[in-house]
Amino acid sequence: MVHNPRDVGAAVASGSFITQGMVIAPCSMKTLSGVAHAFSDNLITRAADVILKERRRLVLLTREAPLNLAHLRNMVAVTEMGGVIFPPVPAFYSKAKTIDAIVDHTVGRVLDLFDVHNDNIARWQGMQTPRAKGAAKSPARQ
Repeated sequence: MVHNPRDVGAAVASGSFITQGMVIAPCSMKTLSGVAHAFSDNLITRAADVILKERRRLVLLTREAPLNLAHLRNMVAVTEMGGVIFPPVPAFYSKAKTIDAIVDHTVGRVLDLFDVHNDNIARWQGMQTPRAKGAAKSPARQ
């Protein structure tokens, strides 16, 4: 279902509308500011306000760089209210070869925050030291 952003009376703007949470992607600094200050002037910020008051998961994929002090303070405010700031920064360890792979990895990590796990994303395996040429494999790596 699609709602008009001006429709602050839509079902998703009510605490009785059950969800696991909300993702705002992308999240502009204006939207971040609206969420941080409970300025519910549109459906996105109103729904986010409801998610926070109901103590559900709110994830904001912020999209600005560099950041100024107001941006950082707004991020702190949302974090203190229980939200998660998740800049969509590529995970270089995934060694993604395409933009789609970078996006898929980011989406997978966001879904992890809602306990929706996907085994198709590369996960950090820890620091792996390169073996010397001709060195035998340890039993744990065989």
